[in-house]
This record gives sequence, C-alpha cells and structure tokens, in this order.
Amino acid sequence: MYLLKSKFQLVYEELANQIQKGEWRPEELLPSELELVKTYQASRETIRKALKLLSERGYIQKIQGKGSVVLDRSKIDFPFSGVSSFKELSERMNMKVETDVVAFDEVIPDLDLQDKLQLTSEQHALRIKRVRKVDGERVILDKDDLVSAVVPGLTAKISQNSIYEYLEKELGLIISFAKKEIVVEEPTVEDRALLDLDSFTNVVVVRGRTYLDDARIFQYTESRHRPDKFRFVNFARREQL
Repeated sequence: MYLLKSKFQLVYEELANQIQKGEWRPEELLPSELELVKTYQASRETIRKALKLLSERGYIQKIQGKGSVVLDRSKIDFPFSGVSSFKELSERMNMKVETDVVAFDEVIPDLDLQDKLQLTSEQHALRIKRVRKVDGERVILDKDDLVSAVVPGLTAKISQNSIYEYLEKELGLIISFAKKEIVVEEPTVEDRALLDLDSFTNVVVVRGRTYLDDARIFQYTESRHRPDKFRFVNFARREQL
C-alpha cells in the first residue's frame, strides 16, 4: 500500500530540488508566501508547512520582515552541543549519505582506553571505524570505542545504520549527555588513506565521551572531518544576572 504525499511535502521537495540545482542561490530570497500560494495553487498553511520544513533541514532562514533567505549548503551545519547520531543529522538535513564500516573489533583495553571508558583490564571494548560519504565524497572518519557489556548483540551491519537507534529501540537504553572538545589537527596517515582529503592540510576533530541516564560512560568517540564540508554550530544564551 502506497501513501500519497501531502501537498506541503510536494512543495517542499520541489523547492529543495531547485535549491540543490542552484536555481536559487545562497542569500537570494525565495518568492513571498503569497507568490508561492499562487504558483503552487496551495493554501497559505500548506506553504508555511513547506517553508518550515525547508528551514528545519537547513535550506532557508526565515527573517522577520524580509522573507525566506536561501542558505549556503556547501557547508553543513553540524550541531556541536547536541547528542545526535549521524543518521539523525543526515535525515534532518536531507543529506545524501553513505556509511562504510571499515573496522569492527572487540579489544582488550590498554591503559589509555581504560581511562577513557572507565574500564578495568578484564573488561572488553568494541572498536568501530566508519567512513561517512556525503554526496559521494569520503569526508568523515568516525572512530568509536564502546563498552562491550553495554552493547550486547551490536554488529557491523547495525553500526552501518545507527548505533544509537539500536541502543534506544532494541536495548531500551537512554542516552543522556556528552562531553566534547573540538580541535584542528594535521591529517594522519589513516586520514589520508580513508578520506578524500586531496590538498587539505588540516582536519577538524571532535572528541567526546557519551553517557547513559545513570551517568555511566559507554562511548568514546573521535570524529575526524574534512574542513570544507562542515560548519560547527552551537546555540548560546547569555545568563541573566
């Protein structure tokens, strides 16, 4: 049984496709809501829903008194403060992505990994490396170490889809918070081998520890990004004194 798409989804897809093809360039204004109502023979509510979806997925920014401004999508806004899986981010931003699992091994933790994951020498960890392709280019290397006892049944195939989805939906765990740092480093030999770096001389590295709702650490991540494709963003609010 096939479900028909809502009118606002069809309007969204057509406008998103036009932006992707360059028919609307960064910093240009989309037609007004009234013009779009006439163009698509749709209600104003339908157009507003389509514009809302375009905004949520990073195509436009709605500016009071000005309209809908097309955003530069040559760089992808990567939320630095959130705790989201790559699958969730790619779906939210409507990115064409692929994941290749290039390593999936159970390891006995050395002293460094014991410290990172708060493990003893008798406990094991899973070491997973995944290469993320965006529009066919290898631009992210995700290196994850996970506490084996926390993720029973995790496989390379599951990791290719979403580790967080497996933890939450299959294991019933609650992922609560993460502590992160961001630095710029020279590419390693591994970066050069696994990413399409060409002449780039730096990678942006986000390292973090992620915790469950009982404050147990279960994951140490090192996410290595080609610098031209991503813009790391955060939302900050000034505290009221």
